[in-house]
Amino acid sequence: MKKPLRREDRRLDDTAAMALLKRGEYGILSTSDKNNRPYGIPVNYVVMEECVFFHCATEGQKLENITANNGVSFCVVGETDLIPEKFSTRYESVVVSGRAAVVSDGVLKKNVLRALITKYAPDHMATGKTYIDKLMGKTAVVRVSIDHLVGKARK
Repeated sequence: MKKPLRREDRRLDDTAAMALLKRGEYGILSTSDKNNRPYGIPVNYVVMEECVFFHCATEGQKLENITANNGVSFCVVGETDLIPEKFSTRYESVVVSGRAAVVSDGVLKKNVLRALITKYAPDHMATGKTYIDKLMGKTAVVRVSIDHLVGKARK
């Protein structure tokens, strides 16, 4: 069970929260290792099929942690603006809680990698497709199934 949002007046509705998640530039993936030590790392990502996907090397801390404990948190911060005279900040953010798993389906993996190129390098699709084919075996794709999503903003 999730705790209620402390500032309910700042809650984004689900549509706005999902829109922020889709348009975000990067997110912070938080995992924990087998000893429950936390680990947070920024990743580029794409939202497809109501899930968050990112790519990484085929070995490393992220994948070790996901293997030990597939429960993750993923946070995206959108636009921000300091309000110094109020000792505050205008912001928008969304936090996802979910389960992470490495994608084993080759077709889905390739589709996710193409979607990442479309999002981050749309003017380089042809080169990107060649890059995908060259490095497909050295790249892992991870799916985060969204169990819970909450967005919040101070306007």
